[in-house]
Amino acid sequence: MSTGVDPQELPPGLALAWGLPVKTSKLGRPPSQSVEQVVEAAIDLADAEGFAALSMPKLAKRLGLTANAIYRYVRSRDELLVLVAETGWGPAPDLAAGADRWRTAATTWTQAMIDRCDVHPWLVDLPARGAPMTPNLLRWTEVILQTFTGAGLSPKEAIQCALLLDVYARRIADMRRDLRQNSAGPAQSTAVQDFLLPLLREHGYPIVAALMVDDDFSDDIDDSDVTFGLTRILDGIDGLLPRNRNHRTADPAD
Repeated sequence: MSTGVDPQELPPGLALAWGLPVKTSKLGRPPSQSVEQVVEAAIDLADAEGFAALSMPKLAKRLGLTANAIYRYVRSRDELLVLVAETGWGPAPDLAAGADRWRTAATTWTQAMIDRCDVHPWLVDLPARGAPMTPNLLRWTEVILQTFTGAGLSPKEAIQCALLLDVYARRIADMRRDLRQNSAGPAQSTAVQDFLLPLLREHGYPIVAALMVDDDFSDDIDDSDVTFGLTRILDGIDGLLPRNRNHRTADPAD
C-alpha cells in the first residue's frame, strides 16, 4: 500500500513501523539481517543491559555487523527507538466491552501497561515523542478511548483520562524497577527497624514509627498499593461520567 507520501519526509521509523518500504543503500553485499531481526536484537540488548546500552555500534557488534552496516537496516538511533518501542509495547490488551464495564476495562489496560514494563523495564526510559503514530501504540490508545467514550466521555475527556492512567502506570513501573535494582538494604529489615525506631520516637515521627512497627512502612510496591491508587483515579473519572455530572448539577447542595 502506498500513501503517496515520500517516507524520507516522515519522522524516523514511521514508515518502517507501518510496514512500508524505505530506500536503503544498495552498495555492498546483500543484507544478512532483516529489520525485524535488528529490532529483536535491540530489545534483547536492552533487556540484558538496560536502555543506556542501546547504541548503534553496540547493536552492530551484537549482530556481527560492521559499525556502518547497521545503517543499512535503520537509518539512525532515533529510528531504532521508534521501532523498539513499537515492538516492545506489542499488541494492545483485549478490554471488556460495555458502558457498565469501563472500570474493569481501564484497570485491565493500566495493569497491562505495568506488566509490559515489568517484562521490558527500559520502556519507561524511552524518550517521549508526542502523540503515538505507530500501529501498536495507536491501538493501545484507541482501545482505552473506546472504553471512555463508550462510558459517555467526550473524546477530549477520554484522551485526558487515558493520559492520566498512562502516567500512573509508567510511574508505578518505574518505581518498581528502581526498587528491584536497589542495592541498599530493605527499610523493613530488623537491623534498620531497631536502629530507626528509637530515633523516630525521640525526634517526633510517631506515625512513621507506628507504620514501621505494623510492617506498613515498606520499600516495596505491591498489588494492593497499585490497586489503591488506581481506584482513587477511577473514582475521579467516575465523577466525569454524564450520569454523575448531571446528578451533581441537579443537587441543591451545590
